[in-house]
Amino acid sequence: MQGGFLEVQPTRVTVLADTAIRAHDLDEAKAIEAKKRAEEALANKDTAENLAAAQAELSAALAQIEAIRKFRHRAG
Repeated sequence: MQGGFLEVQPTRVTVLADTAIRAHDLDEAKAIEAKKRAEEALANKDTAENLAAAQAELSAALAQIEAIRKFRHRAG
């Protein structure tokens, strides 16, 4: 499961999450490959368990790709 909470205070930020990845550690090629694998798994429509895992993997890969693009845009 992926998700969490972020609390922003004037002097600190608290992150409570199952996982966290620093923006500069994201690998776009790996995220795109994970997206392709997840899409292929979804197309196979195997078991409900495999379908749920593929949906979770696809969601994570899309989030990473979006984060990379936003990070790149900010970095200019």
